[in-house]
Amino acid sequence: MSTPGSRCNDKVAKQNGDPGDHLSVFTNAQTPASSAETRLMVAFKKDTHTGKAYLAGREYYSEEGKTFELRLVQKIKQQQSADPTSRPGYPSSLGVREFTRRATEVALGKSSRAVVEDRVLGVQTPGFTAAVRLGAELLRHWYAVRAVWCGPVYLSAPCHESLPGIFQAAGIQDIREYYFWDHKQRGICLEKLLEDLTKAPEQSVVVLSASVHFPTGAALSQNQWAQIANVIMRRRLFPFFLLPPQALCYGDLEQGVWPVRYCAAQGMELLCAQSFSHCFGLYGEAVGHLLCVLKQKSLLLPMESQADQIVRLLWAQPSAGGARVVATVLSNPAHLVEWKEEVKCIVERCMLIREILRERLRLLGTPGCWDHLTQQGGLYCFTGLNGEQVDFLKKRRHVYLLPDGCLNV
Repeated sequence: MSTPGSRCNDKVAKQNGDPGDHLSVFTNAQTPASSAETRLMVAFKKDTHTGKAYLAGREYYSEEGKTFELRLVQKIKQQQSADPTSRPGYPSSLGVREFTRRATEVALGKSSRAVVEDRVLGVQTPGFTAAVRLGAELLRHWYAVRAVWCGPVYLSAPCHESLPGIFQAAGIQDIREYYFWDHKQRGICLEKLLEDLTKAPEQSVVVLSASVHFPTGAALSQNQWAQIANVIMRRRLFPFFLLPPQALCYGDLEQGVWPVRYCAAQGMELLCAQSFSHCFGLYGEAVGHLLCVLKQKSLLLPMESQADQIVRLLWAQPSAGGARVVATVLSNPAHLVEWKEEVKCIVERCMLIREILRERLRLLGTPGCWDHLTQQGGLYCFTGLNGEQVDFLKKRRHVYLLPDGCLNV
């Protein structure tokens, strides 16, 4: 039985052909270049050699080659899942309040002047990358009073390949570099770093690794940080700190956040992106946090409203499970002691692996000095190998490192 308009539809079908043959609206979509990590993983999966090794992962692995879950975290998850009073529900767009409070205290300390004066905003994010993205969005909306600010943003050379894209996705296209790592000396070149920051235009944003630097694993001393802070204040720059491997560099929460606390104590405004995924083994739950230290309390409500609006457009609200685990640990002194002991074991094992690697290279008579391996910290190690050497390891020894020679110890 024909339906009204069926003849018209048949006519259109005859003129235009089978609707199934129509071109997709995505036909001309271009495939973006894949990241170095993605290409490396594809090559690793295609490799059929039984002794292949992938050393470019982001997670911490146990001696059995499995992602490590802290015993304390397992215990708290079991307790929370068995709690009869627990009810599912969406958290606030800005996150679990107790988590943001504890994450802020971790970065600044309870007695911080900024905390006491109530001019600090904390926002829970679905992971570290989201914290950086939110910070970039806030900068674009709020940095200039009379005009939309769009850069420049200074990133370290080298830096993680995703960082430029995060800021560009937020509408900030003016991305520049400052000198950080000297490949010949295999260490930080503070003189050139300070020189580049001194030349940066006023109101530039400087992205800094607060703990050890990724991907080099190198760390600045407190004296070096003081020099950098002096240039930032003198040139009226804006610091944006990164804390992705929180506590996994020194085994101590406070030591890794010293630069953040120092700059806040000097009265600077700043942003700080934190990650609690690595140090709590919450890889699949992506627990991040963005900290905003403001000049005065009157700016807090407008900044909070702007953050709320951006979050609702990007991800609506973060998940609550992982954040509640972190908040439970940080708010309980007994849990905190137990957690610190487990993290300390992870840090000590990473350092032992570095020492074994350096000694093995020495015994093999490998040319050059490898002391930089043990002078670095955290999960990542900048070997100093060039692209040709990395390619040799991949093709001839089936050992996979990132093209810059970075590996996860």
